[in-house]
This record gives sequence, structure tokens and C-alpha cells, in this order.
Amino acid sequence: MGLALRRRLGAAVNIPLRALVRREYERQRFKRYNERPVEFAFVFRAIARLAPRTILDVGTGTTALPHLMRNCGAVVTATDNVRDYWPRGMTNRHFHVVDDDIRHTRLRDSFEMVTCISTLEHIVPAHEAVRSMLERLTPGGHLVITCPYTEHEHVDNVYALPESSRGQRNSYVAQSFSRADLDSWFKAAEIVEQEFWRYWTGPHWTEGDEIIPPEPSRANRPHQHICLLIRKPVESLET
Repeated sequence: MGLALRRRLGAAVNIPLRALVRREYERQRFKRYNERPVEFAFVFRAIARLAPRTILDVGTGTTALPHLMRNCGAVVTATDNVRDYWPRGMTNRHFHVVDDDIRHTRLRDSFEMVTCISTLEHIVPAHEAVRSMLERLTPGGHLVITCPYTEHEHVDNVYALPESSRGQRNSYVAQSFSRADLDSWFKAAEIVEQEFWRYWTGPHWTEGDEIIPPEPSRANRPHQHICLLIRKPVESLET
């Protein structure tokens, strides 16, 4: 195929794309702030500090996160359990997403970093997902997880709490994890960094009034969310 023909085909492909992004731009409406600024900031600080060459993003959904990580130079693989989690199907226009259930992943490559952003709370059982993500890391690699969290109490589904302000009609649960969960998941791995955040006036995620902007917190202060950076030991977890 000649260069001129490739250019014409490229221009033709871009016509509907331009129309799509213009329509999205014109139809913007403010809905609400969410936890992504805190989570994405944590992710990119980790990337800046650790400079991973390969990244696996678990639970990408429709976000542009893997595209942004690719812009940083890393080779990125994005996955999501499309058939189970998205009843009407899902298309990500920012990046190719591999349909994969991380609990029983078909991936065999290893990655220097694995990210799981606001996804783990929707996976049951969560410990199978954590085990699989750690297995996909290279020795010495890092896992980034962000999720609802309360230090001393695990909640199977925050949407079912009496004071929950949203999520009751969702077809999926949102777990809130605890220190006991972390201790069981990371017996052979190191928690390098952890950030606690308060997003709600109530004790758990979605309980009470939303706090905007969210407030940084500590383990011994009210919080409902955590950002974690985990390091896999250089020695294999299987040995």
C-alpha cells in the first residue's frame, strides 16, 4: 500500500472519530466529583518513581488510564472481565482492552507493575484476584491497588448498608476491605506505601454526605478509602 493511499485511508477513518469526540465535548454535563484524581495521582507518582517498562491494568473499563500510562513510555496491557461485569458489553475508545477474568487469567506474561484502580471491590472472591495479580508481577515488581477501606471492619457490600447513599440498583457489589484482608493477602509481600482518604461523613464508603474535596487521613482517623503500593519480593512467592 502506497504512502498516499495510507494517508487517505487514515483521514477517512478520522472523520467519524472527530465527530464522536466533538459530540462528547458538546454534551458534557457535570455529574459529580469522584475518587479518580486521588487514585490517578497515586498511580502516576508510583510510575514516576519506579519507571516500570511493562504495566498490566486490571479492570480498565472505559477509562483512558492505560492510554495515559502508555504516554509515559511503558508497554501496557489493559484487561477487564467484559462478559461478566458489563451486561450490555463494553468498548473502550482510548485503548484496546483484553477480555479476561483476573481470577482465572489466561495471561502468561509477567509485568513490572500491575494496577487495579477502583476494581477489586467488585471482584468476588477478591483474594483470588490479588493472588493472580501478584503472580503476574516480576520478582521485585509493584502492585498498585485503590479501593474502599476501613481499618478495623470488612463490609461485604457497602451498597447494602442502611445509610448508603448510592449503588442499591447496581448489579455488582462494592466491598470495603480491612487490615485483616491486607494481612491475609500480603503475607509474602511488602506494603511500601499506603494513603488513607476520607470521602464521606459516615463510617463506610457511600455512607453519609460526600466530602468534596476529599480529606487525607490516617489509619487511626475516620477514612473510607485506601491507595496501596505493594512490592513483590525478589524471591518467587511460589518458593
